Amino acid sequence: MSEPAVPRVALVGFGPWGRNLARNLDALGALAMVCDPDPVARALAARDYPHAGVCATPAEVPPGCAVAIAAPAALHAELALYFLDRGQHVFVEKPLALRVEDCPPLIESARAGGLVLMVGHLLHHHPAVDALDSLIRGGALGRLLYLYSNRLNLGKFRREENSLWSFAPHDIAVALRLVGGPPERVTCTGGSFLHPRIADTTLTTLSWAEGVQAHIHVSWLHPFKEQRLVVIGERAMAVFDDTAARDKLVLYRHGVDWKDGVPVPRKAEPEPVPIASDEPLRREMQAFLDAVRHPALPVRADGAEGMRVLAVLAAAERSLLAHGQPVELGRLAAAAPLQWAAAGVEVHPSAIVGARAQIGAGTKVWHFVHVMDGARIGKDCVLGHNVFVQSGALLGDRVRVQNNVSIYDGVELGDGVFCGPSCVFTNVVRPRAGVNRRSEFGSTRVGTGATLGANATIVCGNAIGPYAFVGAGAVVTRPVPAHALVVGNPARTTGWVCRCGERLALPARPEPKRSATCARCAARWSHDGDDLREAAP
Repeated sequence: MSEPAVPRVALVGFGPWGRNLARNLDALGALAMVCDPDPVARALAARDYPHAGVCATPAEVPPGCAVAIAAPAALHAELALYFLDRGQHVFVEKPLALRVEDCPPLIESARAGGLVLMVGHLLHHHPAVDALDSLIRGGALGRLLYLYSNRLNLGKFRREENSLWSFAPHDIAVALRLVGGPPERVTCTGGSFLHPRIADTTLTTLSWAEGVQAHIHVSWLHPFKEQRLVVIGERAMAVFDDTAARDKLVLYRHGVDWKDGVPVPRKAEPEPVPIASDEPLRREMQAFLDAVRHPALPVRADGAEGMRVLAVLAAAERSLLAHGQPVELGRLAAAAPLQWAAAGVEVHPSAIVGARAQIGAGTKVWHFVHVMDGARIGKDCVLGHNVFVQSGALLGDRVRVQNNVSIYDGVELGDGVFCGPSCVFTNVVRPRAGVNRRSEFGSTRVGTGATLGANATIVCGNAIGPYAFVGAGAVVTRPVPAHALVVGNPARTTGWVCRCGERLALPARPEPKRSATCARCAARWSHDGDDLREAAP
């Protein structure tokens, strides 16, 4: 049987890296079309590849083509899913997506359609990495101890992503391959020198359960180019230097002898390892074409592998934003969606959200939020900057929590509750640093539609009635009736409010048979003993 014809490939994105893909696809006889919304890019493509068509939108890409995506990273997941759903094989440059939860739909679409989904982890196709992998699998290095990688250069400075996302995916992918799986723990530190919020240099540590560690140092603020991977084993050490003119992979059979209980190094001469001189990008594009010809065969960097690398990147970003606090990778490394990845849930990359937190559709989790495993958050909520939600907290639907609020175990917020900036919930009445009062934690229930003003303090054990309004800075030390307006320290009732939040013309002390009409919504309210009730129209 003759070999299938060379697949035709449409390239989406003709930026600097897309032009490298175009060059290699064209050399392999596969470039059929270039798609880019920029008319200047289309003109360049038409000039350089006159035999290939050009178009401006994905909808114009012919359905029969395979697709290679080299668009901005923020568009990777959207474009990949669009073409997979159209039944087209897809190669997408790293990263596969910007959020872990965007990966499962891509993986499932490719699986359901019997399609190729390949991710551009270029180093998987470097001859030196293949040779290094063979050395490890063959036992030449013995049991792995640790790896370190330096990917350093001066420029190219980015403003749309930091050095971690720009450089580290390559080395993370290789580390996972050589060790044989994702790590348990990730820590990352870095420095922002050219822009206060964009890290120019980062150092990421990956830790595996078996004791193996990998250190990945990336920077675009370095006086010279360095791309070096060092792998240390019990029996030997290997160095992959991609900037070396020759002998890119060298084996050192160094050892350690013990003399009188003291370790003494035993050095050996370096042994260059012969490797092919093929261009890695040419090999990567050839691997994609081969996969399109034979889609039933396994792909080295498939969607699941892309998701694992993305999970490590996301964990490293969280650790970086938390000034090096370790992040347990846990279920993020598995090729399965998180429980809170419901349709429409938006989680900022700086947020830390437990894999077993329950979050309803439409909820938005903003910068530096921490939601622990076990927390339950309803639909269409908004958690502002620096909010903390403990594992035993319960939030209803449409809750709005402003910046710098901590919601502890035992706090229950009803539907439509508003928590103003820096309002405080306590969980102990008489806290002492030296006295364990876990058995004395109190609960706090906030009724439907209630408002807690900025800097208000709610002492635990006191319920806030539905539609009550706690003024800014108030300290609640006793239960608050429904619809009551309370202010001061300690908080006292000074009036009554409608469901819409408008203050009613009623005295603070309930007077039977007194009634008032809301100036905003025209609802009519009257006192009935100590309660406020809506009067019949």
